[in-house]
Amino acid sequence: MGMMTRMRSLAPWFMFLVGGVFVLFMVLSDSKLTDFFNQQRQNVGSVDGEDISYQDYSNFVERARKNQEQSGQAIDESQMDYFRDQVWDAMVTQKLVDKKVKEFGILVTDEEIRETILGPNPPAQLRQQFTDSTGKFNRQLYESTIKDPRNKQIMITVEEQLKQQLIQQKLQEFVTNSVTVSENEALDSFVKQNIKMKADYVAVDLNSIPDTDAKVTDDEVKKYYQDHPEEYQVEAQRKLKFVLFRRQASQNDTVTIQKNLEAIVSKMKNDTASFKSYATIYSEKPYSRDTIALTRVPDNVKNLLTNAKPGEVVGPVVTFDGFVIYKLIDKVSSKVGQVKASHILVKSTGDDKADSKKAMDIYNELMKGANFEAVARLKSEDGSKEKGGDLGWFGKGQMVKPFEDACFNGNVGVIQKPIKSQFGYHIIKVTGKSNTDFVVEQIVNKISISGTTADKIYQDAQDFSYVAKKDGFEAEAKLMKYNVIETTGFLEDAVAIPGLGANAALVKWSFDESVGSISDVFKVPSGYVVVMVSEANKAGVQKFEDVKQNASRTLIQEKKLNKAMSLIKEINSKSGGDPASVAKSVWAAARVDTTGEFTLNGSIQRVGREFAISEYAYKAELNKWSQPVKGKTGAYLIKVNSRTKFDPAAFALRKADIKKELLRNKKGRFFMQWIQDLKKGAEIVDNRYQFFRY
Repeated sequence: MGMMTRMRSLAPWFMFLVGGVFVLFMVLSDSKLTDFFNQQRQNVGSVDGEDISYQDYSNFVERARKNQEQSGQAIDESQMDYFRDQVWDAMVTQKLVDKKVKEFGILVTDEEIRETILGPNPPAQLRQQFTDSTGKFNRQLYESTIKDPRNKQIMITVEEQLKQQLIQQKLQEFVTNSVTVSENEALDSFVKQNIKMKADYVAVDLNSIPDTDAKVTDDEVKKYYQDHPEEYQVEAQRKLKFVLFRRQASQNDTVTIQKNLEAIVSKMKNDTASFKSYATIYSEKPYSRDTIALTRVPDNVKNLLTNAKPGEVVGPVVTFDGFVIYKLIDKVSSKVGQVKASHILVKSTGDDKADSKKAMDIYNELMKGANFEAVARLKSEDGSKEKGGDLGWFGKGQMVKPFEDACFNGNVGVIQKPIKSQFGYHIIKVTGKSNTDFVVEQIVNKISISGTTADKIYQDAQDFSYVAKKDGFEAEAKLMKYNVIETTGFLEDAVAIPGLGANAALVKWSFDESVGSISDVFKVPSGYVVVMVSEANKAGVQKFEDVKQNASRTLIQEKKLNKAMSLIKEINSKSGGDPASVAKSVWAAARVDTTGEFTLNGSIQRVGREFAISEYAYKAELNKWSQPVKGKTGAYLIKVNSRTKFDPAAFALRKADIKKELLRNKKGRFFMQWIQDLKKGAEIVDNRYQFFRY
């Protein structure tokens, strides 16, 4: 029976093909698509005129989901929309690929499958089930297991899935047969990875030049736009106006969950059953007994647990996890203490003397009896002012060191003199200290939307869609006091719509319809949406008004780069052969530094990816300062200190492996592009949005 269990455990791996192209390929191929799709039922869509029924699609989704669960990757309900899209994409791909397999006459014989299983090198995922910890493959056990009559049905499945895998391998080889890797490509790859350089440099970074030194006029921006139309070419775009009906729990849902938990607490008081038994039945999180620090407890729970006695049940209370009932088991000494503090911050302005005086004036005001919270609300210069300066509880390592030290060393209730940190001056009042952790058990119920609420939200969206089509989108939205939002432009191949998220069907609908068209209800990650096409832009050059800000930024960067080049030229002209010695006298923000070792295609320490430096360094004469070099992020003078030499013997030794790796990657990219081109050329109808509301 152990071997049979082992064989059954192989099923999930067959979902993943060698090329990694079709995540769900095996699920689909094992489902005999042709038989399913010929049935006449309600259809969720079609591929080149061939219908896909709701029932078949749902079956595939469920089968794929179970396979994922078997492989230890359970699909949460919140992920189901994305998962359905994956299944749909795999089904569409499979349909198109099946046609090409027939067209190309690709076949796999029974003998090929037999050779794959029983040959000298069985598939890795089969081998590993019969390989011990030393790496020794037990051939005898392997063959006896796969020939065991009890495993006949499992092996039929394995053989069918192997057949589909071999078909894909043959298809990929057929499609990519013309792809090659040249000697020069291998040499270029070797050089980029293995030639290492190191250099001194002087840099004038773009960010060191203020915008005031690179002002641009509207006329200059307009001219730049006119001179560079290629930078503002776009594909066809759409914009949508939408009303979003958020799918969230109602007040009634929240009250219902709270009352249910209150009833459970009431029942526990008169029941001898353990809290654990209740948690096992009613908690949406697995039962556990946890020791938690005060800093990990929600603010509204801290005082409840602090004042509770061991054995007491606290709650239900609202937390980020939903409603929680706590049972306090014990209070234990904490390994790391926690403090609660408030502060008034005087932000650093760069004038330390003025900042210090301002902080002392506030401190003196407090010493004369002013209320700390009131002063914090008026004068603190950070977000805590809204809470009277209260920062809550925190442990060590959560605050900057000077602030942390002052809090942990300070006395409760005492207002401290201003202390300085990187943020400015802090006037601190420690309001609590604790060395206690809480041992608790919990019952957790998320605040989830009920079916009744979901139905109502969907119905509201449907009602709006109906009346909007009759009486006007924006007029009805205004009448019903719905908020209308407009997306930014998006392309036909967009994965997600700005502000709405992923919905392939809605993207397609947007490009199928004209300006003013109003949709039915679509489901999006945050709820339901009704949209109107507000703008349809054809492919071409974007309008100047739409890109003026971007063009202005680009021109400012260009002017800054020109300024950087002027400064680096000035440094070079005054250098006397040693630009590092005069750089800061010309430009105080100039950077003089040495790189670590870098390669042609790698990142340069403290610079980043600056190919102007790496390409110069590869060809430059050693130990000689360069002429000014213009990069993407600044201007440079460079002196290459070292560069490893090209090793013909090492290249000859590795050339075959390099070409093999390059060919594998090149073929993979080519095949993926071939798949994408198949999809673009196909007539794909996706009406799934009409069937999947939840």
